[in-house]
Amino acid sequence: MPPILGTVMVYARDMQRSAAFYCTHFGLETTGDVVEGLIELQAPDGGACILVHQAAKSVKLGQAGVKLCFHVPDVEAFKVRALAQGLAFGSTHQANGYAFANAKDPDGNAVSISSRAFRQPG
Repeated sequence: MPPILGTVMVYARDMQRSAAFYCTHFGLETTGDVVEGLIELQAPDGGACILVHQAAKSVKLGQAGVKLCFHVPDVEAFKVRALAQGLAFGSTHQANGYAFANAKDPDGNAVSISSRAFRQPG
């Protein structure tokens, strides 16, 4: 059996603020408790969890080669809901039968919404 991606670790200057960002804008759930130095965020309908870890002062946030991509069936509808909650995404881009848009979390880490998982085979 091949390995399964189950967790993405995000380093944050303010762990509670970052946890709230992912809960508010992407529907993840957490108790908010710091356990073993981490705040665990779970996706209620499955998918990888996010562990928010306190960033050391030496960590240069927002410069890692990783982007968190969230699957959404309708990019434009999600952008409207996110903007109402204070998160502005950039322009919507079209690619091979799907759309995507990008934003940043409170620490400057790249996040994306994409309808790629919902595109019709063609």
